[in-house]
Amino acid sequence: MTSPRADLTPHMEHYTFFLEDQPYIGFFQYGDERTPVYHTDRHGFRITHGAAGGRASVAGERPPGPVRLLAGSSAVFGVGATGDPATISSRLWSRYAPYRPWLNFAGQSINSVQELLLFSLFGHLLPDVEEIVVFSGVNNLVLSRLPAEQQGRHGAFFDCGPAPDAAAVPSPRDRVAHATELTARHLATWHVLAKGLGASLSFVLQPLAPWVREEPAPQEKLLFDELDDASNFRRLHNDIADREIGRLYADSLRTRCEEMNISFLDMNQALAEVVAPTDWLFVDRVHLLDPGYDLVARLMTEHLDLT
Repeated sequence: MTSPRADLTPHMEHYTFFLEDQPYIGFFQYGDERTPVYHTDRHGFRITHGAAGGRASVAGERPPGPVRLLAGSSAVFGVGATGDPATISSRLWSRYAPYRPWLNFAGQSINSVQELLLFSLFGHLLPDVEEIVVFSGVNNLVLSRLPAEQQGRHGAFFDCGPAPDAAAVPSPRDRVAHATELTARHLATWHVLAKGLGASLSFVLQPLAPWVREEPAPQEKLLFDELDDASNFRRLHNDIADREIGRLYADSLRTRCEEMNISFLDMNQALAEVVAPTDWLFVDRVHLLDPGYDLVARLMTEHLDLT
């Protein structure tokens, strides 16, 4: 007897989350990976597909001229997509905002400082950058449950130590305040970089399934229940999965972005306004399927006035 995950999302077996140890950022995708669902260039960045068969990546071939960056973690990488053409960056370049190539500038399981470090480490490979969209926020909030000794000066990262006792976890509001401060701090540096490049900068709070709607679609419920039996997401993160916490986090980030004159979009609210109760978007609570990533790309284009 197969599981809902095997029946509904068989392609997920190819997202193994085995990452290569890397100095400075801790870990990253292997270079030149070739799987049935994703391909990376020589430095581990996923390939973006555009119209008329075009392809582009940070360390690979791309059309001449300026580019646009979509920065973030595993959702930007496209975990859950059935192939490279279904990621957000590919949908932007191939359909919704095709004026310039979009580069998939993401690493799996990284926080906001690691997202920023990617630019420091690989920015020399980039041509002129016209636009930067940072699609992030969830990992900082997830990691905010770790104790102060693991947070250090710049925020905790995945696999930096054991999970704390539940009694030692900060309150949800304290977690929101901590994650907001870290995200805003690193966005301030993105802002300086973008200004120096002459590029526009936007921040999109990535969607978390329970922040979009209280009741998941039928297929999502089957997948979430199976994952909960096999993992500890619900036990560890139920306190931040509440929609009220999602709204508080979005409002806090929106305020900080407005102070820095950075365009802001809460993708949770944008999705909630257009999805039906039966629309199947998520493969787990953080990552989407092809229709979900396509809808995200369309809403980003509309709300951020991309071309």
